[in-house]
Amino acid sequence: MSEQRLGRAAFLSVLGIGGLGLLAGNRISRALSTPLGAAGQVVPQGLKDVLPIGGWRIYAIAPPWPEFHPAKYRLEITGRVQRPISLRWDELMALPSARQTTDFHCVTGWTVGGVHWQGVRLQTLWDMVEPLPDARYANFVSLEQPYVDTLSLRQTTLPNVMLAHHMDDAPLTRAHGAPLRLVIPEMYGYKGVKWLTRIELVPNLVPGFWEQNGYDVDAWVGRSNGY
Repeated sequence: MSEQRLGRAAFLSVLGIGGLGLLAGNRISRALSTPLGAAGQVVPQGLKDVLPIGGWRIYAIAPPWPEFHPAKYRLEITGRVQRPISLRWDELMALPSARQTTDFHCVTGWTVGGVHWQGVRLQTLWDMVEPLPDARYANFVSLEQPYVDTLSLRQTTLPNVMLAHHMDDAPLTRAHGAPLRLVIPEMYGYKGVKWLTRIELVPNLVPGFWEQNGYDVDAWVGRSNGY
């Protein structure tokens, strides 16, 4: 991608990774100018990885990126459900899968068009665990702690929402969230939790990582605090 379009009040920042010049949004600028761990910091652990990979910008809040070990991995679905489950990787891959081609939008202003995703629809998992009547929200928990984000249960079954395990006809790479990432094309990318390890169904909304730092809970593309 020859041009890196970023959101309002964008700035040029050098993070010292081999002198790499990077663009980031106004909130990230404030975070990186504050000592790590300081009270009131916008990004508590710092946004330390912002690497260009094939037109993407790979963000992380607690590098190094988590590693995926198929023999050890479990996807847990807990909380307000009739039957909590803990799926091994082979069990997850045996579930019915769907394919789609959608655009990916980052709240900082860049887009990757025509991304090919393959993965599991959330309804497939809900049919397995049977949410209780008071289950209104789903918390998606990353291996990259403390990254969590939340969708309403209704939002999890919108068209094109999935847990993706393949991207562009290949298994997800470590940089793109292997083994599993949430995909919701109608919202900005910070809702798409990477390195997913657990889903918890809950009755009340608890704002996710970026929402606690000033971003919108409903990150609709073009209708929230994007560019």
